[in-house]
Amino acid sequence: MESQIHQGKNVKRFREMLGIKQEALALDLGDEWNQKKVSLLEQKEVIDDSVLKKISEVLKIPLEAFQNFDDEQAINIFSNTFHDGSIANASAENIQCTFNPLEKVIELYERMLKEKDDMIARLEKLLENK
Repeated sequence: MESQIHQGKNVKRFREMLGIKQEALALDLGDEWNQKKVSLLEQKEVIDDSVLKKISEVLKIPLEAFQNFDDEQAINIFSNTFHDGSIANASAENIQCTFNPLEKVIELYERMLKEKDDMIARLEKLLENK
């Protein structure tokens, strides 16, 4: 039986990975949104494309991630790729790094700082509205 991709669960998964509460997401989505509406949205198997696009923009995650990410497929890819010590048996001369790991760490750190600042701004806005 082919598994259906549950877009609502994907929204919840990525939102939680970013450490964003439903209330904060609702605030970023606009005045017609609230925590309950986000909660109901995360239960839906299929989400309207326009809503998904807006969530994609707010969370800064590609639209395709919500439409295509499937737990089972990801697990199958990992289990079928990494077996028989394939990583452990890779020789050092076959491994070539095409990017500077330090630059990637700095990039990630800068992105996390920006997300923290954005989250603080959202929380301040939320507090102002109360």
